[in-house]
Amino acid sequence: MTVTRFAPSPTGYMHIGNLRTALYSYLISKHDDGKFILRIEDTDRERLVEGATDIIKSTLAITGLGYDEGPDVGGDHGPYVQSERKPIYMEYAKKLVDAGHAYYCFCTKERLEELHNEDALGGYDRHCRNLSKEEIEKNLNAGVPYVIRQKMPLDGVTTYYDSVFGEISMNNSELQDQILMKADGYPTYNFAHVIDDYLMGVTHVVRGSEYLTSTPKYVLLYDAFGWERPNYVHLPLLMGKNADGTVSKLSKRHGAVSFQDLIDDGYLPEAIVNYIALLGWCPKNSESEFFTLDELKAVFTIDGVSKSPAVFDFEKLLWFNGEYIHKLDDEEFKMLSARFIKTEIPANINRNKMLELLKTRISKFTELDEKMEFFITLPEYDTELFYNKKNKIADLEVVKTVLEAAKETLCSVNSFDNDSLFAALMPLSEKLGLKTGAIMWCIRIAVSGMAATPGGATEIMEVIGKEESLARIDKALAKL
Repeated sequence: MTVTRFAPSPTGYMHIGNLRTALYSYLISKHDDGKFILRIEDTDRERLVEGATDIIKSTLAITGLGYDEGPDVGGDHGPYVQSERKPIYMEYAKKLVDAGHAYYCFCTKERLEELHNEDALGGYDRHCRNLSKEEIEKNLNAGVPYVIRQKMPLDGVTTYYDSVFGEISMNNSELQDQILMKADGYPTYNFAHVIDDYLMGVTHVVRGSEYLTSTPKYVLLYDAFGWERPNYVHLPLLMGKNADGTVSKLSKRHGAVSFQDLIDDGYLPEAIVNYIALLGWCPKNSESEFFTLDELKAVFTIDGVSKSPAVFDFEKLLWFNGEYIHKLDDEEFKMLSARFIKTEIPANINRNKMLELLKTRISKFTELDEKMEFFITLPEYDTELFYNKKNKIADLEVVKTVLEAAKETLCSVNSFDNDSLFAALMPLSEKLGLKTGAIMWCIRIAVSGMAATPGGATEIMEVIGKEESLARIDKALAKL
């Protein structure tokens, strides 16, 4: 069975890169009807953010990435929060010490700082690597603080295979004797995740390509314990577009890069997930870019993951989001719109009709207030806006005639809905000797004050109502 895990640190909102890792981990397991585990890696106590674990769980719930085992789900491999697994790590660290693959290091903070100042690389000099058994026992009995370090091979090469990048090798002379257990009794990430992945039966470790050069340290731990190595799947870097057209590693300067920021900015979770799936992965035998989560589970395979960095393009995400919004049914759109509308909508406004018109004209929900502004208040405009080459309107007297005739007609219309308004105004075309497009253009400019609007003249009038429509036509006539 394919078993993957998502193991974030609870240090704040979920970054897009983390969400992509979670998504790919989920898809790899679910494509094979496998298991997806959530594990919270909170051993870096200084960086913990209160409430961050809840944010992680909420994000996974909103995106539909349900986990089979986790902190609030349970399972056979708990606890699923690393701080609750503290005794496990010390037990395994001491096994490594006993087997000669790790050692106690009693170096003081002051000595390490001094060493760092002398060595610009900040490497540890392995001072405690070959302490005698007697000296170690003496320090332990005296209660001297210690860390446990991994004893790296001093020569040779460590090689492992990655499912995306292929064979990766590193000279062992480049590997530092990394800390496995800290002085406070907590494990480092480098140690804890290896122990947890093994004990939880993880078969595929999915993470960013920045860990490619760290992985030799991890496979040496697997080898030291005599455990089978998992399959490694390193994902391509996520890049962002800079103002000058270049790209660099995705960061806050590129815009909203956390899932919550995007949601607050009016993006749909489904659109975000769909777009992120394509950041480093290409579907086979499909020309479509649109996938539901179930469709992704069916088509996602590791061999579709690219080595090349992926560029997070906000314009492409905006387009994706607009397409998803436009496909919403009217009721769902109205419901989702509610929390984004800050403008007070007057009683004369047909809210439902307005939202129906706006649905196909926005790319994200935070555009609603701006797009609906002209419905609420007629903007200032110049009479030159009435001129229209396509509809052969080059004389404002013609506009005046159209609006006077339209006003007279509209005053006698009882049902102010789009169909009734259009039916009432159609005869003006023959009566005035103008095309219907010209009639509607004049009215639309008068009732909206804009050249481009969501909806035509009669739809706009249905939204703003009879009294406001006539008042705006009167304003236009006054201008003329």
